[in-house]
Amino acid sequence: YVTQARELTILRREVDFVRAVSQTSQQYALKALDAAYRRFFKGLGGYPQPKKKGVNDAFTFNGREITVERLNNRWGRVRLPKIGWVKFRMTRNLSGKITEATVSLTPLGWQISIGCKDCDVQDFATDGAVGIDRGVTVPLMLSDGSSYTLPGNIDALDKKARKAQRVASRRKRGSRRHAKAQRRVAAIRAKQARARKHWSHVSTTDICRKFGSVVIERLRTRDMTKSASGTMENPGKNVAQKRGLNRAILNVGWRQIETMLFYKAHQVVKVDPRFTSQKCSCCGAVDSRSRENQSRFVCTACGFRANADHNAAVNILHRGSTPIVEPQVTAALKRELSGKPEIP
Repeated sequence: YVTQARELTILRREVDFVRAVSQTSQQYALKALDAAYRRFFKGLGGYPQPKKKGVNDAFTFNGREITVERLNNRWGRVRLPKIGWVKFRMTRNLSGKITEATVSLTPLGWQISIGCKDCDVQDFATDGAVGIDRGVTVPLMLSDGSSYTLPGNIDALDKKARKAQRVASRRKRGSRRHAKAQRRVAAIRAKQARARKHWSHVSTTDICRKFGSVVIERLRTRDMTKSASGTMENPGKNVAQKRGLNRAILNVGWRQIETMLFYKAHQVVKVDPRFTSQKCSCCGAVDSRSRENQSRFVCTACGFRANADHNAAVNILHRGSTPIVEPQVTAALKRELSGKPEIP
């Protein structure tokens, strides 16, 4: 980075279009390139790829170079070097010291993300524990009986995106109308992803402010969402059904929720997910027949009745809060098991 930063200084004196861009944004790009090569040589990532126009377009400014002002309840404006004042949708008041601002291009247009430090935020809880069962119909069910469901606009946007995708598939590839239809699909998907991410942030923040320890299942989302292959006699058997399940799992965003819990919660415990939905939280009996359907659980051993997701969440909490006790084998027990006589 140091060598290229010196070359950048010389280049800015000689080339006009390089000098027309903010120097700190160019320095941030060189730092990102240096970090990418370091990660590659350490085996933590792939070989850095050249950037292409229109793909992940973004640039960063230093916090001391920007100024933010609020215009009204909905809008604000930010002063960017070499650009000037830009109006933006201000979703919240800024607190603390501004460290950097990143402007990026999304299918919904340009957006700005402002990073701050020493912010005034509510502290998260450090005590209390809760088990969370992640599902499709009920995305998050807690062991205390509360649940979190996706907002209705996410499913509506999913139907709208699939309809727009069918329209795009009827356009001639390479034409302007095909490109316009593809941009419309990308915009709807981006809006859906933004709504899902906002819901995930609100839900995980609410959970972590109530409970310090969170117990979740060790789920491999990548393996669970692999496409079904069917059979040789019927290649399409169960493929459509599995495709619908995969879409539902990805629509909830299990992995995204887990990532947010790891950096928000005081402690996160991952447990074995086997038989959590078939085990009775009252007597401990395991029977697949106890789960009558998606929402009902009736134990075949003791007759305990509960919501199936709530029962699974309680089992997850018990599995995460119960310590594993290793049996201590004494010397006398070892001799007894081996058949050797006891030493006087």
